[in-house]
Amino acid sequence: MGKYELISEYLQYFLDDEVRKTGMQNVVLGLSGGIDSAVVAVLAQRVFGDNLLCVKMPSHYSSQSSLDDADELCRDFKLNSITVSIEPMLKAYEELNPDMDNLRRGNLSARLRMSTLFDISAKHNALVLGTSNKSELMLGYGTLYGDLASALNPIGDLYKSEIYELAEHLGVTRSIMQKAPSADLWDGQSDEADLGYSYAKLDEALKYYVEDRLSREEIVKKGCDESMFDMIVERIFRNQFKRKMPLIAKLTSRTINHDFNYPRDITL
Repeated sequence: MGKYELISEYLQYFLDDEVRKTGMQNVVLGLSGGIDSAVVAVLAQRVFGDNLLCVKMPSHYSSQSSLDDADELCRDFKLNSITVSIEPMLKAYEELNPDMDNLRRGNLSARLRMSTLFDISAKHNALVLGTSNKSELMLGYGTLYGDLASALNPIGDLYKSEIYELAEHLGVTRSIMQKAPSADLWDGQSDEADLGYSYAKLDEALKYYVEDRLSREEIVKKGCDESMFDMIVERIFRNQFKRKMPLIAKLTSRTINHDFNYPRDITL
């Protein structure tokens, strides 16, 4: 059994086990036409079948190719899907705030999508599945309470480059695998342009630093760009708050997230 067959089986077990613990049967996810949500959708479909609902949430900044790719994935894997546009909500806010820059516009778009997704999850008594990979989580490349929000995230310990390899194993639609990574948050937005480096180079340095725990000197000796590495470390530390629940000031003997932590699988 190959590496990604094992990973796929484990992630399917994870999804099945964690959802069953909640007593729920249904799951929802935001389907963007990108590779991360495609991988989660295919894994979830294997586990939940028709109890999975994929939600496409385009805006006036979404590219038609992304919508076409999402539709093709749904056809290829027989995914249940609906389309709920965030365009009216986003346009209404833009009209009230004509000075919005791309960062604010992108953050608002991500949060409108997640608000929509959680409302749909309430309607269907479903859990929201996350689609952020480890590269994004480590670099803080995501919107708090936007695309970073979810009840469960099966791919958060896989780097972006590993997502591509898992997608290949799962047979994800070829057009999705070949496109440049983009969250479609504004016209012409590109993940790698925003970060300044390719995911292949970022992941190489991240693995040295996070998994192998090498020093800066050792990583630079391996050929990693010094400026890139310094940017990575700065982003990891600066964005730690995005990877944790809100920090609570401790006043009592048992404080949530300090010393009042029950495991998810506890039974009463």
